[in-house]
Amino acid sequence: MIVDEIQIEVSGGKGGDGCAAFNKNKGEKGPTGGDGGNGGNVYLEGISNLTALNKFRFKKEFPAGSGVDGKNKLLEGAKGKNLVLKVPIGTVAHNLDTKKDIEIINVGEKIMIARGGKRGRGNWRFRSATNTTPREFEKGLEGQRYRFILELRMIADIGFIGLPSAGKSSLLNALTKANVKVAAYHFTTLEPNLGNYYGLILADIPGLIEGASAGKGLGIKFLRHIKRTRILIHCISCESENIKKDYQIIKEELKKYELGLARKKEYLFLTKIDLASEKEIKEKIKELKKISPDVLAVSVYDKKRLEKVRKLLNKIKN
Repeated sequence: MIVDEIQIEVSGGKGGDGCAAFNKNKGEKGPTGGDGGNGGNVYLEGISNLTALNKFRFKKEFPAGSGVDGKNKLLEGAKGKNLVLKVPIGTVAHNLDTKKDIEIINVGEKIMIARGGKRGRGNWRFRSATNTTPREFEKGLEGQRYRFILELRMIADIGFIGLPSAGKSSLLNALTKANVKVAAYHFTTLEPNLGNYYGLILADIPGLIEGASAGKGLGIKFLRHIKRTRILIHCISCESENIKKDYQIIKEELKKYELGLARKKEYLFLTKIDLASEKEIKEKIKELKKISPDVLAVSVYDKKRLEKVRKLLNKIKN
C-alpha cells in the first residue's frame, strides 16, 4: 500500500538555557556560566522508496532534539540532535501555517522545514567593566512548530493511463518485474504502481472514469500523479465498442484537471488484441490513427508485439 497524502506536525528542538555560575577560586570571582546548545532542526530528505510516507500513518508528531543547558566553567551545552524525515521524491510539503510549499525532487535532496530554538546565553556573556558579577542569563527559545500535509506526486518517465480494465497493469508486469495484481474486473489497481525498464520508470496509473476531475471514481487523487510523468501511453482495450469515445473521456478529464496534462507527448496502445479478430484490429487501428499516428497494437501474450513496445521504450530511453 502506498500512502500518498498524510498530515504531520514537526517542531524544532528547544534551545538550551544559559547558566549563571561563578568562579569559586579565591581572587577569581568572575562569571563562568556557559551558553546552552541550539535546538535541533527538522529536515526532509528525498529517497527513491515510494512507500516512505507509510511510516507517518500512526505517528503524527516529530520533534527534533532539544539543546542541553550550559554549565559552569564556561562549558557550552551540546546542540540538539537534528531530525531527518525521509520522504519519497516527488513529495510536496504544504505548510498549513505559513501557506508555503516545499518540493523534494531529487534523491538525497535535504531541505530544512523547522528551525530549532536559539540557545540561551550564560552569565559570562553579560560581564562588563561596570558589571563584574552579572547574574543575568537567558532561557533557550522554543523551536519552530509547523503542521504539514505531505503529498506524494510520483515522478515517472512514462505513465500508463486509460479507463479501468484497459490492460495497463498486465502491460507493466510484462515489461518489468513489477508484480501488480491483475483481475477481470474494474479497479483492481487501487494505487499507482511502478516498474523499472532498464532505468526507465513506468507508472501504472489506476483507471480513470468520466468525471474523475470532479472526484468521481478514484478521482483527482490519481490525476495528480500524471503531472510528473514525461510521456503518456494511453491504453485503449480492443474490447471497447467505441474506442474514440473511450479516448475522448480520458482526454477531457486531463484537460479539466490541468490543461498541460493533455498536451504531454502521447502514444496510443490498442491493448488486449488477442481477444479480437484481425479484421477488428485493423479497423480499430485505422480509427485510432485518425487521432494520432503513434499507435501500437499490443497483447501481453504476443512476443512480437511486445518486442515493438520494447523498441519504442528503448527509443524513448535513448
